[in-house]
Amino acid sequence: MRVRETGPWASGYRLVWMLVMFDLPVVEAEERHQATKFRHVLLDHGFAMAQYSVYYRILAGKEAAEAMTKHIAAAAPPKGHIQIVTLTDKQYANIVSLRGREYEPSPENEQLSLF
Repeated sequence: MRVRETGPWASGYRLVWMLVMFDLPVVEAEERHQATKFRHVLLDHGFAMAQYSVYYRILAGKEAAEAMTKHIAAAAPPKGHIQIVTLTDKQYANIVSLRGREYEPSPENEQLSLF
């Protein structure tokens, strides 16, 4: 999903994509419950699932990313490994995506207008 710039605030360098990647234990019933609860927190905060343990969303800048990081840290289960990566919209546009050995369209081919 690529963002079409629609105003002075919508610079390809100001907008940031946040990727949340995690590996959480799910052996015990309580661990599964905590992992599911964490995924629901991400969905409630507007994240979309790229892969089972990789979620992403766009934010309006560094400050918004820092605030979201605090929300995610507060919701993190006591065990497991969570990584948060932020990319500018320009960097996100350079993602190469493969399905098997075939290239998928570049993220810039999909557009979303923000108001």
